[in-house]
Amino acid sequence: MADVIENGVAGRAGLNGEAGVAAEVAGRVLGTQAASPLSFWVGVEPGRVLQLDDVVVTRRDVPGVGPVLIAGVVVGVEARHEGAGFDSDVFLIAEGALPAAVMESAEVRVTRVEPEVFVPPVPGAVVYKAEEGDRDQALYFDVMERRIPMGLGRDGSPLYVNFDFLDGTRGAHVSISGVSGVATKTSFATFLLYSIFNSGVLDAEAANTKALIFSVKGEDLLFLDHPNTRLDAAATRGYGALGLPARPFGSVHVFAPPRPGDVNGVPHVSARTHGVGSFYWTLREFCEQELLRFAFADADDERAQYSLLIGQVAARLQSWAEPAGQGGAVSVRLPDGTATPVCRTFADLVDVVAGQLTDDETRSTWTGAQTPLGTVNAFLRRLRSAVRPLSPIIRGDLPPGRDHSISTSDAQVSIVDLHNLPDRAQRFVVGVVLRGEFARKESSGTARPLLFVVLDELNKYAPREGDSPIKEILLDVAERGRSLGVILIGAQQTASEVERRIVANCAVRVAGRLDSAEATRSEYGWLPPGMRERATIAKPGTMFVAQPEIPVPLAVTFPFPAWATRPAEAGPPPATARAVTASAADPFAGLPGADDDIPPF
Repeated sequence: MADVIENGVAGRAGLNGEAGVAAEVAGRVLGTQAASPLSFWVGVEPGRVLQLDDVVVTRRDVPGVGPVLIAGVVVGVEARHEGAGFDSDVFLIAEGALPAAVMESAEVRVTRVEPEVFVPPVPGAVVYKAEEGDRDQALYFDVMERRIPMGLGRDGSPLYVNFDFLDGTRGAHVSISGVSGVATKTSFATFLLYSIFNSGVLDAEAANTKALIFSVKGEDLLFLDHPNTRLDAAATRGYGALGLPARPFGSVHVFAPPRPGDVNGVPHVSARTHGVGSFYWTLREFCEQELLRFAFADADDERAQYSLLIGQVAARLQSWAEPAGQGGAVSVRLPDGTATPVCRTFADLVDVVAGQLTDDETRSTWTGAQTPLGTVNAFLRRLRSAVRPLSPIIRGDLPPGRDHSISTSDAQVSIVDLHNLPDRAQRFVVGVVLRGEFARKESSGTARPLLFVVLDELNKYAPREGDSPIKEILLDVAERGRSLGVILIGAQQTASEVERRIVANCAVRVAGRLDSAEATRSEYGWLPPGMRERATIAKPGTMFVAQPEIPVPLAVTFPFPAWATRPAEAGPPPATARAVTASAADPFAGLPGADDDIPPF
């Protein structure tokens, strides 16, 4: 099939067979560089420009087959003087004393061959920029039955990710890597969530699909339901190009730990005043659910000799702890029939356990076997060191009857604020909450509705070396979450320090700005060499996204968040959001007759 070229525009038949579609000629396939079915070089037409990430298309007539379309993405661009033999010739050429021509060439990585007859393009064949339907087919967007926008390409057109590789149909999970502070990992994760919720891909499931976000960086993520006052017209147009509304998340509930020293357990947040609930675990829940192992959530705890002792003590507490009152306090009923004093704080419970383990007469009843005293002492030292970080969230001294559990049923997006907790307490919360949500999904017996879990600092919770309860749960999510509808969106500074099996189970991989040393690690083998170099200088908001259907990662720029990313940007929430959160925060909402009684004033 011949191309008719006039003024740099080719009249041609598109991939779908439509004739007369105009496309800009980019150049011709070079004959001085070897072309293959997987890559080729293009000599750029004088006066034209090809840049990285441009999508180009060429054709070849194959006997017995007909026209074969070869499409690809520009992964390298070069310019040189033809006719120069020495470096100093550049000055003579610039002065006009030496004849030479400037030649630009581009390396193209093939993404699609249609039909699949893998032949190299013919040198001299016309190459043109792919537009509209051609671009969609070159990047496999035309075969994505359920696609969600993930940002804009360098040409300003939308780029998509196949939702089949996010919801568990053909794959699941997202891994986002990049330098802290400049890679915008969390911003991209929230934008991806927003796109999933607002692109229409969920259809009737949109209302019941949930997201659980663990926030560890101040109160920046606590205002996702507030409009961003810095949103400008250019960003709004970007949302329009993606087919998304430029507005904040519609349904958000925040969970925060109790304020230290507050006898009523008021949430420990300063900037947000509505739609916030306290979370903590009573001593009774701590014993009944065998949460002791999550107090030893560091990887080195599992390698210690006292790891078996943790399970023994947890089992004893589950069997022997009895409720004392309605506030979650407990008393431990010992095998001899006596009971310990009532424990109302985590420190009280630790003192009881320590007293039993240091007593020669009672130690064996707790350990279940002869345990060296050194192992017991090591266990107690570690347990005592957990008193200070865990006391604010393991309580038996707060008023009874209040809701203190973290639940994803209150809103579409549930945010667990961890920034005011020590590192050890953060691990405890993440481990216990993930275990509870994973167990809930298992018991439901269905993968729908989906639950998206956003977890930053994945290298801290699932390190490559060692074992821990949290790592076991995250591995379970990565390996079985797809079938249960639990989708992990994990972010980390260094993918090389994250458990390999978790990263390997991520169908979609994303990299923002990378440290130059980290970019050379084998974990980033999915990035071509040129993109690895670009990732070390990438600007905030630029991400490189790889998905199974597209052979080449795509450079994506996502628009500025329409929701507040820090308290200073937060505008007033929409009226509907205010009404919902005000109702959720009303302390009198659950009282009998609260809605029917007419106030006497």
